[in-house]
Amino acid sequence: MIRPLTLALLLAISAAPIAAKQAPAPSYKAALADPARPAADRERDAARKPAELLAFAQIKPGQKVGDYVMGGGYVTRLLAAAVGPTGKVFAFQPAEFIKFKAQYGTDQAAVDAAYANVDAVAGPFAAPAFPEPLDVIITVQNFHDLYLKPFPEGTGDKASAALFAALKPGGALIVVDHSAAKGSGTTLSDSLHRIDKDAVVAALTKAGFKLEAESKLYSRPADPRTANVFDAAIRGKTDQFTLRFRKPG
Repeated sequence: MIRPLTLALLLAISAAPIAAKQAPAPSYKAALADPARPAADRERDAARKPAELLAFAQIKPGQKVGDYVMGGGYVTRLLAAAVGPTGKVFAFQPAEFIKFKAQYGTDQAAVDAAYANVDAVAGPFAAPAFPEPLDVIITVQNFHDLYLKPFPEGTGDKASAALFAALKPGGALIVVDHSAAKGSGTTLSDSLHRIDKDAVVAALTKAGFKLEAESKLYSRPADPRTANVFDAAIRGKTDQFTLRFRKPG
């Protein structure tokens, strides 16, 4: 017969190795508090939930990360603070976007100059020239743009393949975008700037990715998914999907 105290000690000893394997979850408070972040970024934090996004993306210090279509740099600045001085962020802005609106290039240059661990990357939308294999790529509210009418047919497939090639084996791709009606595919990319989640999964699965996880971080069931995301009545309140894909390795 095992005495109660002995049993308790045995259970404690047997449980110890399991607990030891659990690494502490990273804290992103420092990234959010980074003094280099402009006030306009901080004002958007309540809606954009940056700490939760970084956690879902599993961003860690020292990683090499790509921000695919960096826009004004909101995500880029967060990533720069989160990966720290031993990490690197490659901020990609499509050449087509910069040609369409010079501000895209100005914003990219400003973020590049403000952070020692950020490097600007330009090039064709479907062929991002990341200079080294990456641990993680994040693209927020831009995957649907690959299916805009100004871009040649097949741009989405080419970009998906390029993102797959840019990652290390085992690397992750995080996609956040505005939800379109189920079954609509990519047909509402122009008119509503939305895309059906299933179309994104299909395109990236075709490229070789495996869907690993989905978050309800930006789920807003009240959005009927019928309005253009820039309409004042729905802007900032759209239903969005958040997906993590993995490159097998």
